[in-house]
Amino acid sequence: MEKKRIYAADDEANIREILAVFLKEAGYEATVFETGDELLRAFAALPADMVILDIMMPGTDGITVCRELRKISSVPIIILTAKETEADFMIGITSGGDDYLTKPFSPSMLVMRIKALFRRIEMEHAGEAEKEEVRYGDLVYSASRHGVFCDETDLGLTELELAFLRFLLEHADQSVSRETLLDEVWGFDRETETRVTDETVRRIRKKLREAKSRVTVVTVWGYGYRLDEIQQDSETI
Repeated sequence: MEKKRIYAADDEANIREILAVFLKEAGYEATVFETGDELLRAFAALPADMVILDIMMPGTDGITVCRELRKISSVPIIILTAKETEADFMIGITSGGDDYLTKPFSPSMLVMRIKALFRRIEMEHAGEAEKEEVRYGDLVYSASRHGVFCDETDLGLTELELAFLRFLLEHADQSVSRETLLDEVWGFDRETETRVTDETVRRIRKKLREAKSRVTVVTVWGYGYRLDEIQQDSETI
């Protein structure tokens, strides 16, 4: 089986060394870069299966790199932040990151999250063979086209957004708890870290509005989310 390719960019030499060692020991083909510009050039020549980005780097910062990658790829991206503040988190996740870790971080925790994200994507692809289409309102999940469409308009979801929305589509007749979504989409329970879920929902809502879908993701306060059909002039809850 071909090894998964991971690119990581961080301007701290000791962190690059730690990343390279732990990722290779975990069975991945890992390449580390001192700058985001180097990573972007490498990705353009040979795309990776996952990207790890530090926010603060010389040259093109991690946030800009993340945004540039999102223009051309749905590759899973993990953001590394220097400190746990709301601003750091929101900047990284709103720029297209799928998950985040704060420095100093445990290399074993990073590997665990990487494995969980890959496992979720593999489960997503495996599930495509079981059900070709899932429909709700004007939305359709297509396994053969690997995406969610609104009247033939591709929503342009990242891999994690796709897994998230597909799960809601498959459970469109019920509300789904935040804990279930964290477990099913990210692959492990993270009860205290629901901000990633909230931001994923915000991004999906934005893409649904841009596609002029009549479907939205509704917040079930104190519990989780569900899908609902709304009038075009209605406001998202």
